[in-house]
Amino acid sequence: LVDNEMEDAIRQLEHHISRLEGVLKLEKKITASGGKIFSTSGKKADFDTALKECKEAGGSIATPRNPGENDAILYFVKSFNTYAYLGIKESLIPSKFQFLDGTQLGYTNWHLNQPSGKGKE
Repeated sequence: LVDNEMEDAIRQLEHHISRLEGVLKLEKKITASGGKIFSTSGKKADFDTALKECKEAGGSIATPRNPGENDAILYFVKSFNTYAYLGIKESLIPSKFQFLDGTQLGYTNWHLNQPSGKGKE
């Protein structure tokens, strides 16, 4: 009896989650790639605010590690006709970039001559 009740509860949760995901997908606020879920509030914010809100939501700011993840981020850029912040920063060596935790980038897809290191990128 307990197993059946647990299975029913799990099915109800899965159904509820599926409905929420459906609504968020319709609003273009979530997408997935490689087992990761990428999401946005759709609001404009500065980098520090975006970083803080990602952490408060239990996630992290997007860090594309392959073409699929890059496409997931690009989906939001195109859907909201705006830019996206990435969890990447310039290292102590000019024109070299790394993840916020200091690890080396293993994947990049920069436009020609970008990032230029000029201003805040």
